[in-house]
Amino acid sequence: MHHRSLTILCAGVLAAVALSASPVLLAAQAPPAKPAAATPAPAKPAVSQAAAKPYTPPRTKDGHPDLSGLYDVATMTPLERPAEAGGRLVLTKEEAAAIEQYEYQRQVKNDAPLAGDRPAPPVGGENTAAKSYLEVLEKFGGGVVGGYNNFWLAGGMSVITVEGQKRSSILIDPPDGKLPPMKADARQRNARLRAGAVAPDAGEAAAAAGPPGAFDGPEVRPLAERCLLGFGSTSGPPALPNYFYNNLKQIVQTPTQIMILNEMVHDARVVRMDDKHLPSTIRRWNGDSIGRWEGDTLVVDTTNFTNKTQFNGSSDQLHVVERFRRADAKTIIYRFTIEDPATWERSWTGEYPWVATKENLYEYACHEGNYSLENMLKGARLKEAEDAAKKPQ
Repeated sequence: MHHRSLTILCAGVLAAVALSASPVLLAAQAPPAKPAAATPAPAKPAVSQAAAKPYTPPRTKDGHPDLSGLYDVATMTPLERPAEAGGRLVLTKEEAAAIEQYEYQRQVKNDAPLAGDRPAPPVGGENTAAKSYLEVLEKFGGGVVGGYNNFWLAGGMSVITVEGQKRSSILIDPPDGKLPPMKADARQRNARLRAGAVAPDAGEAAAAAGPPGAFDGPEVRPLAERCLLGFGSTSGPPALPNYFYNNLKQIVQTPTQIMILNEMVHDARVVRMDDKHLPSTIRRWNGDSIGRWEGDTLVVDTTNFTNKTQFNGSSDQLHVVERFRRADAKTIIYRFTIEDPATWERSWTGEYPWVATKENLYEYACHEGNYSLENMLKGARLKEAEDAAKKPQ
C-alpha cells in the first residue's frame, strides 16, 4: 500500500526515534535470549546448499551486473540495535518469528473495522505500552491524540535478512550497533543552529515548539514539510527506510549514469559513472554522487553536501560511500558507510536488503508551496494575533 495523498508525516519522528538510541521492546514475547559475551563475536554467514554455488547476476551490454528494477525497502528492523538484543547482531529464528508474528497480529487488529458506538479514548490519549519498533514509531508520530490510522500506513512486515541471518539492526559497525558519539563541537554547532532555526529534518510535531520565528516564512520550515526532500533520509545518501509508507525505490542503469528514484517525495538522484567530483564550491541537496564498479559491486562515493540538509546533525563535510551488490535474482544488498570528521568520533556502517517487487510506483503528489504549507503559515499568523489580543493594553 503506497499512498500519496498524505501531506506530511512528522519527519522528526525519524530524527528523534529511528536515529536515536532509545531502547525498543524487541523480543515481543520471544523466549529470553542468553546473555551476550562482553565483546560479541563477528557474525558467521549462514551455510546453505545455495551458498555452495555462487550467484551469477544478469549483465548489461557493457558487462556489468544489471541492478535495474523496482525494489521494496520496507522493514521492521531499526537502524540502531535495541538493548534487548544484548549486543547481538544476529537474532535466533525463534526471536525473529516472534517479532514478525506480533507485528502481523497487530496489523490484523488495526485493520479490523471500528465499532461506531465505541467509547471515547482515555483522557490524554492512549498510553498502552508499545511492544514493537513500528508500534513505537506510530505512537510517537501520532502523539497522544493519534495519527493516521492503519489504512494509510505500510510498514515492514519482516525482520531484515542478510546472508541468511535475521538481523537485530541495520547498523553493523560499530560492533554494538549504536551510532558513535557526536563530537562536542558538533553538539555545540547544532545547538547554535537550532537556537535560530528549525532543524532541516524536523517535521510539524518537532518544529511546533521551535525557536522564535519558526513560522515566519516558508524558507525556514523543514525540508520534508516543504516537499523538497524525503523524510528521514529516504532520498539518501544514505538511503534509509522510513518505516511508514512509500517504500519503493527504482534503479535505472546506463553505462554513464545510474538513477535512483524514490517513491517518497519523488526524489531522483543521478550517479555519474567514472567521473570526477564537482569543485568543493558547488554544493547539492543530495551531494555529488560518483559511481564506479569494483568487480560486481557498484560503489557510489558522495561528497559536496550542503549544510542545509544536515543528515542527523551532520556538517557539509559529510562523506557517504554506498555499495550495491546483487545477492540473488530478487535481492540487492545495500551497504553504506558514513564519515564526517566534524560531527562523529568515528565512521559507521549499515546494510540491509532491497527486495525486488512487482508493485507500481506512483507519483507522490507533494510539491513546494502546497496548500498545507500555506495553511500552516496562516495558522501561525492567527495564533500571533490571538496571543497579542490577550496581552494587557
